[in-house]
Amino acid sequence: MSKRNPTWISDWNPEDETFWKSTGKAIARRNLIWSIFAEHLGFSIWLIWSIVATKLPQAGFHYTTDQLFQLVALPGLIGSLIRFPYTFAVTTFGGRNWTIFSAAVLFIPTLALAYFVTQPDTPFWLMLVVAATAGLGGGNFASSMANISFFYPDRMKGWALGLNAAGGNIGVSGVQLLTPLLLGFGFVSLYQATPMAGGLYLQNAGLMWLLPLAIAVTGAFFFMNNLMSARSTFKDQVVIVRRKHTWVMSYIYIGTFGSFIGYSAAFPLLIKTQFPEVTVAIAFLGPLVGSLSRPLGGWLADKIGGAIVTFWNFIAMGIATIGVMYFVDIKGFAGFLTMFLILFVTTGIGNGSTYRMIPAIFREEKRREAKGLGDVARAAAVKAAGLEGAAALGFIGAVGACGGYLIPRGFGASIATTGSPHLALAVFLAFYVTCIALTWWYYLRSTFTSIAPSLAEARV
Repeated sequence: MSKRNPTWISDWNPEDETFWKSTGKAIARRNLIWSIFAEHLGFSIWLIWSIVATKLPQAGFHYTTDQLFQLVALPGLIGSLIRFPYTFAVTTFGGRNWTIFSAAVLFIPTLALAYFVTQPDTPFWLMLVVAATAGLGGGNFASSMANISFFYPDRMKGWALGLNAAGGNIGVSGVQLLTPLLLGFGFVSLYQATPMAGGLYLQNAGLMWLLPLAIAVTGAFFFMNNLMSARSTFKDQVVIVRRKHTWVMSYIYIGTFGSFIGYSAAFPLLIKTQFPEVTVAIAFLGPLVGSLSRPLGGWLADKIGGAIVTFWNFIAMGIATIGVMYFVDIKGFAGFLTMFLILFVTTGIGNGSTYRMIPAIFREEKRREAKGLGDVARAAAVKAAGLEGAAALGFIGAVGACGGYLIPRGFGASIATTGSPHLALAVFLAFYVTCIALTWWYYLRSTFTSIAPSLAEARV
């Protein structure tokens, strides 16, 4: 590495073994650690309303069940939409710079939540606005994954991206485990020193993140780097929207990550409405097993092929959904929890396997385009594949995150209309069937005419 300053790294070549062992590995690991920490906080704040909404009636807020599901769902929608600009921000402003910014803006939803949950007369529309700001945390995943993809060589991208994603995803279970515990402690509050109605210090749900956010911003400032090689224009990256596989994988990713984030958001409120005798604190188990199983999906994809894992995983998701429907109907909580935990595990495995497919798809497409054009063209194709692959990771992640809105809204509408989540679960089941069909059609048929043969050879 010939040129380097504390902020920008000019020469970066992780595919060079000598460079990687002597310099690159340590720098990549340091950036990965702080990326995981910042992304973990982003996920936690993104899903904070999944717990807060269940406590609002106890705190004196008179919102309907459907309105509570809307408060849970809206951060998912905002988080998915904001992922689009976050995807392209890394190559425009630098990974370190954007991590600092994206962590710093999370003071907005945390402080807003801490204040407004102490005001039971807050109108619903205003509380919706406050909940919407939590969507800022959802954007971190897109920029974080795009950034880390540049630091690691191709042979390690699956592991690094899986670890980065799992570290962020587990923030969902963390917030659902810790928040209920901290709501009963009378920490010094900026707004209220005494508990609210029901003996809750609901403001703690926002205040608890202020110190971790300050650490994340400081850590990113001092210990992360920007890569000159990761810079690109928006025009160069937006070409991914014209590629068929961007949209195919986006649809499939709604079924995997969209299910994970959507079920994570809805799970506590779903338990509260369907099994009121059960504490919502148990809800953290769902996103926990879903997060821990994500690296397993990446590992299985490396071993036997991402398309194969994804195909059979969707079948398992369908079976688990049928199980959830059955136990919801008979009001059997033990069976409901067991089947939902299995469903969460499959969402994690599917997240890992589908995300492992994306960079390989773009790499193989570029290699095909450059075939027979010489070494210079192949080298340019490899670099272009890296930039487009990183952009695709963020873009597909943004589309997939729509599930964070659709699933809670689906549950809310189903319960409001029929009194049960059964109808929503039936719609989700039908969607998984279409994902099975798409995965087979584009990536598992024996008579491939597109990129699939190369993917098979690459064991994607």
